[in-house]
Amino acid sequence: MSESVPEFAVVGRVNMGKSAVIATLLEIDDNELIRVSPTPGETTRAQAHKVVFGKKECVRFIDTPGFSRPVEAMREIQGMHGEGTPGRDTLRRFVKEKGGDFADEKRLLEPLLDGAGVLYVVDPGKPLRDDFLAEMEILRWTGRPRLALMNVREAAPPGQKEQWREKLGSAFNLVRTFNAHRAKYEQRLLLMKALLEIEERHRGMLEETISLIELEWDERRNEAAEVVREFLAEALELRVRARIEDKDERMPTRRKQKEDDLRVKYFDRLKKLERGCFGKLLKIYRHHLLKVESGEENFQDIDLESEEVWMKWGLSRGQLTLLAAATGAAGGAVVDISTGGLTHGFGTLLGVLGGAGAAWFKGGMLPDLRVDLKQGVKFSTGETKELVMGPPGNINFPWILLDGVLVRYGRILERAHGRRDIEVLGAPDEEGFTRNFPQERRKLLGKWFVDCAKGNRPVGKDIETKVLWAVEESLGEVGGGK
Repeated sequence: MSESVPEFAVVGRVNMGKSAVIATLLEIDDNELIRVSPTPGETTRAQAHKVVFGKKECVRFIDTPGFSRPVEAMREIQGMHGEGTPGRDTLRRFVKEKGGDFADEKRLLEPLLDGAGVLYVVDPGKPLRDDFLAEMEILRWTGRPRLALMNVREAAPPGQKEQWREKLGSAFNLVRTFNAHRAKYEQRLLLMKALLEIEERHRGMLEETISLIELEWDERRNEAAEVVREFLAEALELRVRARIEDKDERMPTRRKQKEDDLRVKYFDRLKKLERGCFGKLLKIYRHHLLKVESGEENFQDIDLESEEVWMKWGLSRGQLTLLAAATGAAGGAVVDISTGGLTHGFGTLLGVLGGAGAAWFKGGMLPDLRVDLKQGVKFSTGETKELVMGPPGNINFPWILLDGVLVRYGRILERAHGRRDIEVLGAPDEEGFTRNFPQERRKLLGKWFVDCAKGNRPVGKDIETKVLWAVEESLGEVGGGK
């Protein structure tokens, strides 16, 4: 035990979720580090888990074996003490003198007798039996700061949770509710602050730890925003090319085959970019058991010309109309890029003049992602030409990309590290976030989307920083401000 580092022993009856609470609190979803299992008695020895910032240990949690014979242990301790209420000296004698019949009780008491605080985990869905009351008494006798945590795993019968709270309130300094399989950042932070309320001796270190946790969470969101910004830029700048002979160009079937092959290549590259983005996000938020499905169908099955899709995933028709007029119609800009400049700016001019009308009146004029990815012909030497595909000319495309990231980012934040099931996040099917963006953010991102689609990304300029802030603010909104 360390005098300078606050320590808390996580104790309770077997299979109450002690290890899951630690795993969620410390964001560890690896069974090699913290074994979380429905099998009773999985934790057979005391295991220390440290909270470290900058190589400095700030807090230590000790995962202990669960009580196995609390009623018998309570009677033994009372018999050793005699009249009155047992205290730490009697508990030390119990740990030193009693044999293997109380091996689990002895192991969980050792860190408490050495100075650790108590984090007692119970499941209020279980009936309040005598063995739980015995556990509370033994822990009360340690005289250590004590926090009772009701780890809600299933619905309790009416009145049972209140019964638990009343009994716990008489034996512990503080009682809190926590769900190790659902707790998000806010709940984890509240639990750390609850420990601050019971442990006055290490108040300074706990306050510093809480500040470091908050700072590190902000830094993670900033890092995530950079990942998302780079993914969007790379996706909008993505183009795939294939050479085509003059004879193939004159034969519709051969040209179509070239285009189909190029379309497959385009989506394969887009999938790779998306997988890379989510792989980085999962690493930032320390998830190993959460997977993100990325497939061609995530993009191809979206009908960009459907008003329902516009409303659900991106902007409304009215918002798109204003955006198209303000940004010069991204679709027109893409025409110039994909034709190698052969339109001499006519596509851009057409976009400026007619983009707003096309967005509102004739969604069919905007290329469909599934079929009409923009393709052009670039002349090179001899009789060889080059097909160029991407990015889609539909101005809703980048908003759909961003919404797909934001929705699944929210699911990443919701995933508790105490879970041990492998979860695969498929294509989002709920309403997106971008349709509720404030106008200034829409205009900023819309202009940046167009620049990236043109191949004129303003790297190193103020707009890049502003876009990063806009993405970070959006991530914060998805995470409830955190």
